[in-house]
Amino acid sequence: MCMVIFAPLFAIFAFATCGGYSGGLRLSVDCVNKTESNLSIDIVFAYPFRLHQVTFEVPTCEGKERQKLALIGDSSSSAEFFVTVAVFAFLYSLAATVVYIFFQNKYRENNRGPLIDFIVTVVFSFLWLVGSSAWAKGLSDVKVATDPKEVLLLMSACKQPSNKCMAIHSPVMSSLNTSVVFGFLNFILWAGNIWFVFKETGWHSSGQRYLSDPMEKHSSSYNQGGYNQDSYGSSSGYSQQASLGPSSDEFGQQPTGPTSFTNQI
Repeated sequence: MCMVIFAPLFAIFAFATCGGYSGGLRLSVDCVNKTESNLSIDIVFAYPFRLHQVTFEVPTCEGKERQKLALIGDSSSSAEFFVTVAVFAFLYSLAATVVYIFFQNKYRENNRGPLIDFIVTVVFSFLWLVGSSAWAKGLSDVKVATDPKEVLLLMSACKQPSNKCMAIHSPVMSSLNTSVVFGFLNFILWAGNIWFVFKETGWHSSGQRYLSDPMEKHSSSYNQGGYNQDSYGSSSGYSQQASLGPSSDEFGQQPTGPTSFTNQI
């Protein structure tokens, strides 16, 4: 039940915080010649974080000439993979919720529903782990590439001590950090649900029958062994009593010899 409630919500938070991100930073270059300065250089980037395509122009502090630069890096593959996993997990969670509520009988028919659900749950658990790990690394690269200090090092004007370069505004990465957290939460949720889905499959029930049959056979054979031992004990006792009977009679007939001898005398 927890899977039905939390899986769609966690998936929404994961792809919304990553796929809907848009941020930027602002820099300033103060040249010795104030007419050549630019105190508000805005650099905007967004999902899917193809940073090498984000270009901007900065002054060179050498006349009216401008320098065209671009950010470094491309984290689009990890970001798009993460969002794709989140979207498909959300859609499957909705479909599974509908099946659990309205088509419970067909879900358990021929054991196909639980088996499919088990396989898909294992696959999504693996995808969430891979996608979250890859996106965490991609986000680390994005933070480095958009660090104002790193961007200022790309400008030729900032390499001259006479010019003043500074960062006015840094990008806010809180929503992207949240997406990574929800990515690993989704992995924990889906991985924890594997056991509960496995219990619905025929593999779990057949395993229980396999374990219970040898125990029943062992207990039945033990009971039979005890019964045979008791019967053997009673029969042996009976045979011992039967064998002792004639010996006592024979022992009692021994005095008859002398008695008959005296009578003859």
